[in-house]
Amino acid sequence: MSNKSTHRLTVASDTQSLSDSVANSELSFKGEPQHMKNGGTHNDETGTNGDKLTRMLTQNSIIDNESITFSPEIISKVETFADALSHYTTRSGPIDLDSQAGDDGFDARAIFANFVRDAEEQGIHIRKAGVTLEDVGAEGTDASALEGATFGNILCLPYTIYKGIKARKSMKMRKILQNVNALAEAGEMVLVLGRPGAGCSSFLKVTAGETDQFAGGVTGEIAYDGIPQDEMMKKYRADVIYNGELDVHFPYLTVQQTLDFAIACKTPAKRVNDVSKEEYIKSTRELYATIFGLRHTYNTKVGNDFVRGVSGGERKRVSIAEALAANGTIYCWDNATRGLDASTALEYAKAIRIMTNLLKSTAFVTIYQASENIYETFDKVTVLYSGRQIYYGPIHEAKDYFAQMGYLCPPRQVTAEFLTALTDPNGYHEIKPGYEHKVPRTAEEFEKYWLESDEYAKLRSDINTYKSTVDTEKTRELYKESMADEKAKGTRKKSYFTISYMEQVKLCTIRGFQRIYGNKAYTVINVSSSVIQAFIVGSNFYASPSSTNGAFSRGGVLYFALLFYSLMGLANISFDDRHILQKHKGYSLYHPSAEAIASTVSSFPFRMIGLTCFLIILYFLAGLHVNAGAFFMVYLFLSMCSECITGLFQMIAAGCDTLAQANGINGILMLSISMYSTYMIQLPSMHPWFKWISYILPIRYAFEAMLNAEFHGRRMDCGGTLVPTGPGYENVSSENRVCAFVGSEPGQSWVLGDDYLKKQFTYEYKHQWRNFGIMWCFLIGYMVIKAVVTEFKRPVKGGGDALLFKKGTLKSKIVDDEESAEDSNSFEMKERVSSGNNSLVEEDAFEELESKGVFIWRDVCYTIPYDGGQRMLLDHVSGYCIPGTMTALMGESGAGKTTLLNTLAQRNVGIITGDMLINGRPIDASFERRTGYVQQQDVHIAELTVRESLQFSARMRRAQAIPDEEKMAYVEKIIHVLDMQEYAEALVGEIGRGLNVEQRKKLSIGVELVAKPDLLLFLDEPTSGLDSQSSWAIIQLLRKLAQAGQSILCTIHQPSATLFEQFDRLLLLKKGGQTVYFGDVGKNSRTLLDYFEGNGARKCDRKENPAEYILEAIGAGATASVKEDWHEIWKNSKEYMRTAEKVDELIKELSSKPDDANGDSNSGKYATSYGYQFSYVLRRTGITFWRNLNYIMSKMMLMTVGGLYIGFTFYDVGKSYTGLQNAMFAAFISIVVSAPAMNQIQARAIAARDLYEVRESKSNMFHWSLLLVTQYLNELPYHLFFSTIFFVSSYFPLRIFYEAPRSGVYFLNYCIMFQLYYVGFGLMVLYASPNLPSANVILGLCLSFLISFCGVTQPKSLMPGFWTFMWKASPYTYFVQNMVGIMLHKKPVVCSKKELNYFNPPSGQTCGQYMEKFLSSASGYIKNPDDTSNCAYCIYSVGDEYLTHISSSYSYLWRNFGLYWAYIIFNIFGMISLYYIFHVRQTSLLNLSFVKKGLGKVKGKK
Repeated sequence: MSNKSTHRLTVASDTQSLSDSVANSELSFKGEPQHMKNGGTHNDETGTNGDKLTRMLTQNSIIDNESITFSPEIISKVETFADALSHYTTRSGPIDLDSQAGDDGFDARAIFANFVRDAEEQGIHIRKAGVTLEDVGAEGTDASALEGATFGNILCLPYTIYKGIKARKSMKMRKILQNVNALAEAGEMVLVLGRPGAGCSSFLKVTAGETDQFAGGVTGEIAYDGIPQDEMMKKYRADVIYNGELDVHFPYLTVQQTLDFAIACKTPAKRVNDVSKEEYIKSTRELYATIFGLRHTYNTKVGNDFVRGVSGGERKRVSIAEALAANGTIYCWDNATRGLDASTALEYAKAIRIMTNLLKSTAFVTIYQASENIYETFDKVTVLYSGRQIYYGPIHEAKDYFAQMGYLCPPRQVTAEFLTALTDPNGYHEIKPGYEHKVPRTAEEFEKYWLESDEYAKLRSDINTYKSTVDTEKTRELYKESMADEKAKGTRKKSYFTISYMEQVKLCTIRGFQRIYGNKAYTVINVSSSVIQAFIVGSNFYASPSSTNGAFSRGGVLYFALLFYSLMGLANISFDDRHILQKHKGYSLYHPSAEAIASTVSSFPFRMIGLTCFLIILYFLAGLHVNAGAFFMVYLFLSMCSECITGLFQMIAAGCDTLAQANGINGILMLSISMYSTYMIQLPSMHPWFKWISYILPIRYAFEAMLNAEFHGRRMDCGGTLVPTGPGYENVSSENRVCAFVGSEPGQSWVLGDDYLKKQFTYEYKHQWRNFGIMWCFLIGYMVIKAVVTEFKRPVKGGGDALLFKKGTLKSKIVDDEESAEDSNSFEMKERVSSGNNSLVEEDAFEELESKGVFIWRDVCYTIPYDGGQRMLLDHVSGYCIPGTMTALMGESGAGKTTLLNTLAQRNVGIITGDMLINGRPIDASFERRTGYVQQQDVHIAELTVRESLQFSARMRRAQAIPDEEKMAYVEKIIHVLDMQEYAEALVGEIGRGLNVEQRKKLSIGVELVAKPDLLLFLDEPTSGLDSQSSWAIIQLLRKLAQAGQSILCTIHQPSATLFEQFDRLLLLKKGGQTVYFGDVGKNSRTLLDYFEGNGARKCDRKENPAEYILEAIGAGATASVKEDWHEIWKNSKEYMRTAEKVDELIKELSSKPDDANGDSNSGKYATSYGYQFSYVLRRTGITFWRNLNYIMSKMMLMTVGGLYIGFTFYDVGKSYTGLQNAMFAAFISIVVSAPAMNQIQARAIAARDLYEVRESKSNMFHWSLLLVTQYLNELPYHLFFSTIFFVSSYFPLRIFYEAPRSGVYFLNYCIMFQLYYVGFGLMVLYASPNLPSANVILGLCLSFLISFCGVTQPKSLMPGFWTFMWKASPYTYFVQNMVGIMLHKKPVVCSKKELNYFNPPSGQTCGQYMEKFLSSASGYIKNPDDTSNCAYCIYSVGDEYLTHISSSYSYLWRNFGLYWAYIIFNIFGMISLYYIFHVRQTSLLNLSFVKKGLGKVKGKK
């Protein structure tokens, strides 16, 4: 390359110039060099391979207009280059890019030189900044220990309020961080180490400017190359990025869509060589995807825990690429390797390293279990202890610093683990002889030592030197110019977003369409449910009469359409996107309000598909006005109302923090919508205190417009309502008759639709376009408010962890710590309560834990049906567990570790062959109960305390004959063994508000130990998700159990060397469930290493981790492969022969001895009787209800607010005809309240069902039917109590009959019988469903049937003959009959003036004389019998006549009461039977399992 061509750019002359050019290299993939376009001065280079890549990456439009395709040669070059970059750290000196030039002349140096030159020539600036922290501290509210609330708090409300005020006044602040200093220059990576709760996440948040969560504020100075944090956050927020530990993405987007969106949001306006936006997006995406190995996943969904997508490691890499696309200069990565195995975690660290080298960005990273290889990729490390900094400096000086202090790093312990262990008082420490009493122990002592050290003084002087060399003004100027270059037209000057607001909305809308398209099933389900509902309701109202008889029904059809789409709006509320919105807000990709607007716009067309199908079916089935004008008017207003109400619900949700909160408020809104649409209660009947509600809801205006469209200009014949008619009135002239219907005129045999609307509803056709305008105001108003709220409200509430103690137990915990409260730091409660000092536990505590039997398995195979054939997951696995030993079960992901564990523990269903023996004898039905199985997921009941969880397990799983005192004493012993005394009274709670990960894991182990498993203890990955110290504590505990004689089999996920050596024996599997090794580990893993080295594996280095070495040797990992077949090597080895002989010998020897393992005389499935189980399960379920305050409160609010609302809406129904209707609707809406109540019941019950199915049923704790029965019995007291409140607040305001024979019987029907019915019905639907969303859909469908056919919205007389069976089958029919019957029986009716119908009698007769014969057989009365003109006729004289009209009678009262019992008993039996069929027998709906079983038997015989 000529000097002329490079403008004398020496890339590798020194680190700084190298870094600048490498930093600019991001642009390497963003533009075609100018000299190629204009044939400038650099033509001599046109043919180099360097320029080929340049053209490859930037001249795509020339190569291929459609897509970018890198040649395999170029991809491999980029990957090689990426690999080289991943090994370079700032301490390695300059990168010699020339060495990257391959034999074929791939000259990386030339490429970077070209790009840097082009960027500089075109005046494009690259931003970079170092970070300095000086004396930084942060304070938050001290919520480290809280008292759990119960329903008792509500019963003593005044006292609770007083306590709350007192607690707020005395609320203390706690120091989360104090006195932290740091210096990270551009391009450096800093590792942040500390135990959970040490303040690592807080350190990153403070560095990244996410300080709004710290109630006490942040002190000290934080600057980015001299720019203070406040200024940075205000003007250049987009450059500082915090990436949380969870990978949150839209699961239904593909990897390519996810990356393209992030890059598009950050596409600069001024691009190198003026490439187009599309080329920029494609080339940048290709670069990141190639470096991070994501090219093969482009069209795969990202997925999440519930949606299948890319693997966990790939999802983590997508997160990194997305964060990089955000073009930050300072990155903070929080616990980024969570859930990754060792090899993927290393790939992650390398990826960050590439990024800092390429882009010159600065990275702060926290990692929990960092291997030595990961540690080596960093430049600097800082260690935090209880919020205090105890070291900051280069990674290779850390060990020496602590060695001078007196702490030595044990051999084979990785540096990161050693540094973290120092901050754990109970960690594994090796102290230099003579330093035992000199070394610091507490956080304060460590900090004091650090502040007095030379290293600290050097750090402070380095910070000062750095500050003096940085030109802040120049940095500021660079930032300003660079930001201005990037901003698109139409972006505000002060905005830190790259693209304009309209462009943001456009991109978010396109993404919205992609999300909906990715999740087609959801749209299909919505459209299908709309179509099904339309057919059900349309057929119910089939061909409604066009006479006055059908007027009420026609209103009912339109009302139902509006109500159904209001409910759909409520069902579509979701908080799943909140975390993604929070992340993207932090990345400054777009305004949150842009996403708020876009989500509405993108989902509108898909909502319209369902709505259109729904309306076409419903409209023509029900026989509504067949006229194009009327149809499209209804279509227009239904669409607008659907959008308005969806907008209203979303606006409310945007202002709420939790889904429960949003559902509470929206539930009350839904009640308002259903009552104040003017269908149930018309404007003239509304009371002034609630009348305003109808004016502020869009549904009223839409309903008016739709009714106008249906009834405008319609002449309705008097169908059966002509008065008088019948014998003796055959030849009466029309002026002596009247149509007994609202809006009739004397002497007219029809009613004009407009008159009916005006008199009944006060509606007029001239309001049509006024309503259209009002609907637009609502629609735009809701959208604007939602956008504003979304823009300014934090999407996700932050907060620290807190322990919740059982009510009344917290005081005793805190008293002993009062003195130190003033200086209490960070997580003092958590720390006192965390992994305590196991060494203090006396050895005799581990007595009586010995196992009684040797567990042997021989030639175990496990086969499952797969793609029409069969797939073997375990291939002839043999082994044994002897009491007093720990056996590790290892292998790569997918090797079958958990499968083997589940098979041995009798938890797998499939074709299992081979022998599983205890002391040489086959296992019996008591096996599951007598073994302990600690699952990987820590599933516990959140409302129980640690002690209660253990006590329940002990009572259920130990023989009933053992005295309760003995069981409880043993529980206390286990609490002592596991060192859980400090938090024995703490509630399990949720993560963040309850036990932390380590405490949960200990509880999972405890729950199994208290059952006194006398055979074996299985553990599935007990250390995953824990930090290195907690892992050490758990494995130490298992070691002690083994020493006490317990037999332990444990799967483990790539342990550290120190953990691995705690095991006695290893069973190693490879993919396909094939054994690679079974035998002793040996001292320092020697036995194991000798086997592998002796069979052709390379020698294991002394510093290496044996666990990682053997996995590498057998070719574990997604990309690794080895030539040797280690399974074959094992089968042909002498070790294999020895194992087989040992197994045979054990079986022979043990089977000949008397069986002392069967000490438990009860070989049955359960340890206790049904009655014993019932009393304890009932008690436990009762406790969970009492302590689940949110659930009970939401139930109480629904009943109380709903009752008052209904009562005062229909207040004093009076004696008019409208009053009869209002009384019926008051009863009807009281019954409809059961729908949200059942949703609440299901959401609560699913948690208990999941826990039982995942853990308790597998251990045969108690009979499955108790789960269902106790849930039902514990719901009832709350329902009986709250429904009484509902009854008092909804029945008495109606002012009908106060006397006991009426009100008491109403109470019996509603508050007792109806509650017994619907609690059972809700649970029956849930226990028959596979999951909660399915249960909600099935419940919604069932309720729409029951409510539509109960005879309120459509009287039985108008139903098509086919559907009358549903009217008879619906229990709601009988509840409505009884409740309306009680209110209307013998109730006199006095029509109001507008309800009377006037006509003239023939001359010479009074009204009374003329009507006498008619009234003898028909309902109603004449108001003025003595007049000779203007006879005023009222259609009913007593409530019973109205009951006859709705096919009911008061005489059915006790018949219906008997029918209730039939329904209630049916629900209970249905609930138990359906659960047995679908969950115990696990029969699929299509009953395929029996066929499969049959086929399996046939194959077996062959």
